[in-house]
Amino acid sequence: MLHGMSTTVEASSERSAAEVNEEIRALWLRSGGTLSVEQREEYQRLVQEWASVLPQAAAEAA
Repeated sequence: MLHGMSTTVEASSERSAAEVNEEIRALWLRSGGTLSVEQREEYQRLVQEWASVLPQAAAEAA
């Protein structure tokens, strides 16, 4: 399921890396491969959120 574009970064404990990654992919699909300035800002926030939950995801997988 694809998520709508959020305007804020949710706390890392609320979403998994997979969920954030899904939103990143949806953003790229909606943009047609070229991000506007606003979409780039959203992308940067999502990547930061994704990176913050990666250590948690690795620990859960171990």
